[in-house]
Amino acid sequence: MRILFIGDVVGRSGRAIVLERLPGLISKWKLDLAVVNGENAAGGFGITEVIYNELIDAGADAITLGNHAWDQREALVFIERAPKLIRPVNFPKGTPGRGAALIDTKNGKRALVINVMGRVFMDPLDDPFSAVERELAACALKSGADAILIDMHCEATSEKQSMAYFVDGRASLLVGTHTHVPTADHRVLPGGTAFQSDVGMTGDFDSVIGMVKDQPLERFLRKLPTSKFEAATGPGTLCGLAVETDDKTGLAKRVAPVRLGAHLEEARPAFWE
Repeated sequence: MRILFIGDVVGRSGRAIVLERLPGLISKWKLDLAVVNGENAAGGFGITEVIYNELIDAGADAITLGNHAWDQREALVFIERAPKLIRPVNFPKGTPGRGAALIDTKNGKRALVINVMGRVFMDPLDDPFSAVERELAACALKSGADAILIDMHCEATSEKQSMAYFVDGRASLLVGTHTHVPTADHRVLPGGTAFQSDVGMTGDFDSVIGMVKDQPLERFLRKLPTSKFEAATGPGTLCGLAVETDDKTGLAKRVAPVRLGAHLEEARPAFWE
């Protein structure tokens, strides 16, 4: 199975490059599954139903969230009628929506997509490890799903790496999101799970993690309160992770970073080009 995960889409710049590039990448790379983290898609804060539908129409098979899941209050309502929108699985019991979904892929198979949030330097949510364990026990690789993708929305690299080893051999890939900066540690772990600590954001990198530079600078330099941060609107860069799995095992065979657009050195999966 050919899988593309696209990192945190930030504001209009991020949405624009996804809508521009994703349909062509699906065709050119013969993608079976495309998953997008959309928790910053609406001006950097949350997601709206209109944006959700735009990303789905562009070819996203599932959209994951994170700590900004409810910044757009309408998400609390429309998530119930958006079966491909997945919020963190370790949100408290009774939270609207779902933390995992079994998705029909473009090649007629089924993929389990799980979204989970870390707790180090983040909100004190339920234990992410036990939450993921429950989902894997309920829908195991190959017996329940042909592929399993886990988006761990998390601040601490150590927590992401620990989760990756925790699921190694039981998930096709575990990707880290939230810090908005792509790391250089993409690899297939010993048990066959593809991993990258953070896939990076999809948005304008002439910014401070996607936000207009002056506002965070004022806070750092003078400790002065500023208006609400605004997403930068310059040319966007698409950051993601390309993974090819073994149809017999559901585990990863090859993995490569994806960076397309302005500001960052471009990277493409040579095995699909």
